[in-house]
Amino acid sequence: MSESDSATPSGFAILDKPVGITSYSFLSSMGRRLGDIVKSGHAGTLDSFASGVLVCLFGRYTRLSNYFMGTGKGYEALIKFGEETDTLDPEGAVVATAPVPDLRAVEAALPSFRGNILQVPPVYSAVHVGGERAYQRARKGQDVPLVARPVTINELELLSYEAGLARIRIACSKGTYIRSLARDIATSCGSRGRLQELRRTFSGPFRVEDAVQPDDFSAVSVRSLGMSDVAGMGLGAVCLEAKETSAFSNGLPLFRLETFLSMDGPSPQAVFDGNGSLLGIVSRNEGAWHYEFVLGMRK
Repeated sequence: MSESDSATPSGFAILDKPVGITSYSFLSSMGRRLGDIVKSGHAGTLDSFASGVLVCLFGRYTRLSNYFMGTGKGYEALIKFGEETDTLDPEGAVVATAPVPDLRAVEAALPSFRGNILQVPPVYSAVHVGGERAYQRARKGQDVPLVARPVTINELELLSYEAGLARIRIACSKGTYIRSLARDIATSCGSRGRLQELRRTFSGPFRVEDAVQPDDFSAVSVRSLGMSDVAGMGLGAVCLEAKETSAFSNGLPLFRLETFLSMDGPSPQAVFDGNGSLLGIVSRNEGAWHYEFVLGMRK
């Protein structure tokens, strides 16, 4: 652990969320295994019908959620053609039907969804609309005006297609809604569609093959961010000498530390001690480095 108080776990775990439970309920059940006083959070919601990688944060690591959430994601999805539900998933009510497309139509539709695209989020989503979540307005029967947003689809591969069910592999930017992608692919084929299944295969550098199964989760599953992790999260890495480690952890202004006077490279940077333990994160603004997060500081 990177927390000075070893009785309070602080770190993250990569868990394989099962189908049939919300991310919030799943996280709560895992957090209770660490003790009632442990703060917890996750970096990227999975719907209850979905499974796969859920990055769970504990203790002071909950303050790092934005860095974990900012990474690209990977999925395997099963699209059901011929019907669309209000939620765009198997749990919603059917709102439209259409003929099922053939394989040639599906294959022809996919190229236009690769690369940088504009995507309208689902009505049942957590996007803010007029000071409320979109799904809150939808549940009240109110109009939910949503604006298309730019997302990037780095990989979109058709793995199989049979009986109106298309299994696809996706690698995409943060903020991409796979439910919307299913809807839009189906519409492009002259059909309607929704997700039948969804499994997140990776989140940044963290892959489902390395995820902890729920029954195996315990305090020993919680780990610290390492130098091998941060590149996949879009962070640089710097290692401090022993004489600067204590000063950094105690919040000494960075302009008083020699390393940061001469340091170049991408921003932000994860800062480690000589043993490879995370000390914090810094960013550069107007040519100077500033603290974003210090693991050892107490407030």
